[in-house]
Amino acid sequence: MSCGLSGLLLRAFQLRERERETGAPIGNLTSQIFSNIYLNELDQFIKHTLKIKYYIRYTDDFVIVHHNKTYLLKIKEKISEFLENNLKLSLHPNKVQLRKYKQGTDFLGYVTLPKARVLRTKTKRRISKKLRYRVHQFKKGEINEQKLLQSFNSYLGVLTHANCYGLEQKLRHKFWEWINEA
Repeated sequence: MSCGLSGLLLRAFQLRERERETGAPIGNLTSQIFSNIYLNELDQFIKHTLKIKYYIRYTDDFVIVHHNKTYLLKIKEKISEFLENNLKLSLHPNKVQLRKYKQGTDFLGYVTLPKARVLRTKTKRRISKKLRYRVHQFKKGEINEQKLLQSFNSYLGVLTHANCYGLEQKLRHKFWEWINEA
């Protein structure tokens, strides 16, 4: 998305099944793989039929970048029809966003802006809460030092994909503060 476009973003996420009795629980690896396989048809439709150049998708979350709002609204309808007719899915009515490029977009836990990528506020809070809980588990003997450090390093890995130097330093400080608490 750093292609210099000053256009708009169409972000659609949480595709919904029309019938709730079908599907796999979201969050496990199998559902992510099946989602990517099943939605390959959507990818082909968007890239080859609609000929959309700036499109990215992961599982049920996707972004389309274009400079024309009317065009984005038109293709949103075409995508919606395709999903209904071909895949028995629908776009979540409250979770499709049309935003100006300079406002950035929230995608996969990060907010991507024209010149930076930052961690979503909710993601920051979740990391802090989960890491503090892992320290609590370590102190109670429920997990060993290796598991604790694996969790810590995993969260640091998430931060490497964003402009989060200050947040990383704060998290490192908090981590050692929690470990040294009485």
